[in-house]
Amino acid sequence: MQSNGNGVTQVKLKKRDIQTEFHFRKPNKEDGADVWKLINNIEILDLNSPYSYIMWCELFSKTSIVVERDSKLVGFISGFIHPDSKNTLFIWQVAVNEDERGNGLGTRMLFELLGRTACEEVHYVEATVSPSNNPSQNLFKGLAEKLGAECVISDYFSSTDFPEEGHEDELMFRIGPFTRVK
Repeated sequence: MQSNGNGVTQVKLKKRDIQTEFHFRKPNKEDGADVWKLINNIEILDLNSPYSYIMWCELFSKTSIVVERDSKLVGFISGFIHPDSKNTLFIWQVAVNEDERGNGLGTRMLFELLGRTACEEVHYVEATVSPSNNPSQNLFKGLAEKLGAECVISDYFSSTDFPEEGHEDELMFRIGPFTRVK
């Protein structure tokens, strides 16, 4: 707050203060193109084909999430129930628009997912993270702490497993066990 010298106090609102709230929901195939655009703008994430995001939003909507603010897609998590371990939600990608980072949106999306009916049997979260992706490492370590669960980090994919040079190793983050999130 500032006084302009005439006895009038002015309140400067931050851009974020005048925006609407976040809207969390299941994605649908119409979101696929916007998800691709979001991920395309995040340099640290591997960009997959537009088809893969359209398909993901259609076929894995129960275990994935999109977030909108002011009718703009600002967050996305793709996840699936592990086929060999029905109590494990595997997180494939977490994307948060640059303007929304640092406010806990990634964690909020994860808790929204874990609270869904599709995840009522989930007691573990797994994700692979490259060693240079500090934001994702912090996200999953923080999730474990908030869930009161262990976070075991181990080697998973080697850079030699990938067909092209330049891909980093991937570490496995396994969080759990934890009780059902409601």
